[in-house]
Amino acid sequence: MYNPLILFSALLFLSCASNAQNQSNRSYPIQDDSLEVAYFASGCFWCVEAIFESVEGVEEAISGYAGGTEKNPTYREVSYGNTSHAEAVAVYYDPTLISFQQLLTVFFVSHDPTTLNRQGPDRGAQYRSIAFYSSASEKQYIEAYIKALTQSKVYEQPIVTEVKAFDIFYEAEAYHQNYEKNHPYDSYILSVSIPRLNRFKKALPELLKTEAAHEH
Repeated sequence: MYNPLILFSALLFLSCASNAQNQSNRSYPIQDDSLEVAYFASGCFWCVEAIFESVEGVEEAISGYAGGTEKNPTYREVSYGNTSHAEAVAVYYDPTLISFQQLLTVFFVSHDPTTLNRQGPDRGAQYRSIAFYSSASEKQYIEAYIKALTQSKVYEQPIVTEVKAFDIFYEAEAYHQNYEKNHPYDSYILSVSIPRLNRFKKALPELLKTEAAHEH
């Protein structure tokens, strides 16, 4: 396992004002002016939500749909591949505790960005890897991070993560929120989500909330 924190050195030439972002096109279902929000897609949102919520500085991760054109998509439509959306998460974070660059580290460490339209056992474009940006600086950080990973030859295969301008996020149905916490004995949670979460915790223990480090 490589240490992804080394890659921050490749990003130092960029402006440190990564959180001074244009928020005019952002939706904020959580009303807290002290928080920023970032959007990622990397497979089943049950898994991704649990991973980001284990990270210090993340206040909340909300499961939903993004990256497509259809309005008001439903889980049935997205999960059956009948839309152009991907399962995604909105990550609400305190920029005084964690940076957008560190969230990128969480994103890349916690999934395989080289598998096209697939993550683990889940297949289809709805499970594709996407790093969304809401400002020019976020786009710059994402592209620099991917370049650093590629030049370091971290992966044997090319990175296929989409770098996509954020447009709109549709919050998923209520029963999907905090699914891993609320359904700890679900067969998918036991066989896929928890092992994926534990692999992430082992890789980046320094970014975990204290209580998260001792769960599972």
